[in-house]
Amino acid sequence: MRYIGWTLLIAFWVSFAAFLHYTLPQRDIVRVTGTEIIRKDFSGVSRLFYAQVDTGDVDVGNRDLRLVNTTRVNDRVSVYRNEDTGFSWPPYFKLDSSNLQAEAADATSTRAAAQWVVVRHYGWRSPFLSIYPNAISIRPIEGPDANIGLPWVNIIILTLLAVLFYAIWVRWRRFRKARIDPKLEELQDNWEAAGDAVTARRGRIGRWLDTWKSK
Repeated sequence: MRYIGWTLLIAFWVSFAAFLHYTLPQRDIVRVTGTEIIRKDFSGVSRLFYAQVDTGDVDVGNRDLRLVNTTRVNDRVSVYRNEDTGFSWPPYFKLDSSNLQAEAADATSTRAAAQWVVVRHYGWRSPFLSIYPNAISIRPIEGPDANIGLPWVNIIILTLLAVLFYAIWVRWRRFRKARIDPKLEELQDNWEAAGDAVTARRGRIGRWLDTWKSK
């Protein structure tokens, strides 16, 4: 039973960490190499990782998907989707995908005349599931070694979550100490008292049987 509890606890924290890693904003320093629009059929498991149609449009199951192709400082390729999040989850309230696509196209550069930008995004890239991180914003920087600052949004959110979980843990400990532990101790005492009573009864029966053996 103890191992089941630990397994469930570990599974919960791993799932929660994966949820935060997917949802919280991340920043990449990249060079935009091009933009494109593909026709995408949203079906199967991968559908869960896409946002929604542009605000005001109707979801018909397949639609155009904006993509932003980039290259990182280490020459690795990164591809981002560009979708509205609207007022659904995650709460980025992104409503300007068309404008962002124009900004990405304007930031396109070559290796010889590189223009570096910071792409703020959330989500994961998985070729197997055919999913892409969703770009939230693009801003130019001076170069690949530019200081883009600390991720204050993530720091604040993680700090608030830590405070929240600590407060819940403290209150749970107080509740358990005040309500659950006394009941468990009472149950254990009753169990031990019942065991002592059974042992005493067995002793009396044994002594009574011994009297008959002596006769």
